[in-house]
Amino acid sequence: MATFEEDGARLRDRLARLAPSGCEWTARLVRQRDQSLSVRRGTVEPPRIDDDQGVMVSVAAEGGVGFAATADLSDQGLEWALHSAAAWAKRNAALALDGHLPQPADGAYESPVEVAWETESIAAKLARLREIDEILGAGDDIVDRGASLWRTQLHTTVIGSAGGRTSQRFDYLVPMLSVSASRDGDTQTRTFGGHAKVRQGGLEVLVELGFWEAGERLREEARQLAAAPNCPSERTAVVLAPDQMILQIHESIGHPLEIDRILGDERNYAGTSFVTAEMFGSYRYGSELLNVSFDPGVPGEFGSYACDDDGQAAVATPIIRNGVLLNGLGGVRSQRRAEIGGVANARSPSWNRPTIDRMANLNLEPGVSSLDALIGGVERGIYMETNRSWSIDDARNKFQFGCELGRVIRNGELAEVVKNPGYRGVSATFWRSLDGVGDRSTFEVLGTPFCGKGEPNQVIRVGHASPACRFRDIDVFGGE
Repeated sequence: MATFEEDGARLRDRLARLAPSGCEWTARLVRQRDQSLSVRRGTVEPPRIDDDQGVMVSVAAEGGVGFAATADLSDQGLEWALHSAAAWAKRNAALALDGHLPQPADGAYESPVEVAWETESIAAKLARLREIDEILGAGDDIVDRGASLWRTQLHTTVIGSAGGRTSQRFDYLVPMLSVSASRDGDTQTRTFGGHAKVRQGGLEVLVELGFWEAGERLREEARQLAAAPNCPSERTAVVLAPDQMILQIHESIGHPLEIDRILGDERNYAGTSFVTAEMFGSYRYGSELLNVSFDPGVPGEFGSYACDDDGQAAVATPIIRNGVLLNGLGGVRSQRRAEIGGVANARSPSWNRPTIDRMANLNLEPGVSSLDALIGGVERGIYMETNRSWSIDDARNKFQFGCELGRVIRNGELAEVVKNPGYRGVSATFWRSLDGVGDRSTFEVLGTPFCGKGEPNQVIRVGHASPACRFRDIDVFGGE
């Protein structure tokens, strides 16, 4: 059987032979395998394995660009896709916003893997998940719990009529734990992974993230929360842990800065943005402590790659420097349309979706304060961990976020646990209240596999890394 790389090399010759004459084209070949293992409340759920493969072709013709996708990789299937894409290009030429078709660069990437997923059998992995599930479930007050692993192996090759070729291989690992405790009619849940602690890599990721040791801590925190008072409602200082900061970065920096959203492409589905093209280069997005970068080269981060799905080479780029907005999150086509500096982030979740502007690794750079210093500088405030709810308006401006765990900060020290902590604000002013950024000791490389955008919906993997951060004069609320 031919390897994926061999299939990609042969595909270029076949497409060159089958493509309509005089047309510029690109193709993205995708092969993906997902494997999910899960134990819930002591019961092993059936393992799931999914395999998927197909190709998306793009054709530029008569000033328009068209797309077509197929899982039929025979000559007949490829010829149909090429001619369908060319026909769509000609149909929409008169309405096309930009008839440019980016050609891929030569590039290669492979996720760093130290301990391959296959070195441990499915039975062995399930046995270890059962062990941690038992730890989560120790106690009559535990009403639900579960442990799971989700591994994805993804191969992509992007080729073009001009001769360039990008080949990339990704290994993604998503560990998940959840435990719920109940007391006096109230149920509280603590989680691990899923929306935060995810990485590229092999089984070593589980050790690096502390997955196997997290069960007892999560169980006891769920119990504490079930017995805890509600978070007080007040305007006060807030210290956010990295696993909440990533949601804050994602929703109130990442999505507003997607150039296609600024241009209005997402208006009818995911909304628009409070950011306008005129703001780049001068707008004060946050305090002088706010420094945010697009960095596709962080080893193991969920959104790392050498080239985006248009085959454009990705390089680290400053997005916000000392609080001032510099560049947007948009691929080469959006950059041309908006005349805004961007990055290589035209991405797609599969072979059957064209690329659109997506976040990849969007990271808040560490500062100089230890966690003790961040907390020690607060006379009265709330420390919050782990997002559990989010709501933001369609301009990505006004927001309200809830967290799983809170602790009162009193006289510079962490005090009692409080449940249902939440806070609200306005993106355009919230980041200006940033007055403390954690140092490298507080910094965590995190991400999410569940960023949704586009119509039809596209769910994609995103990386965020952040230290703990402190904000002043924030509207905090509890569950009552």
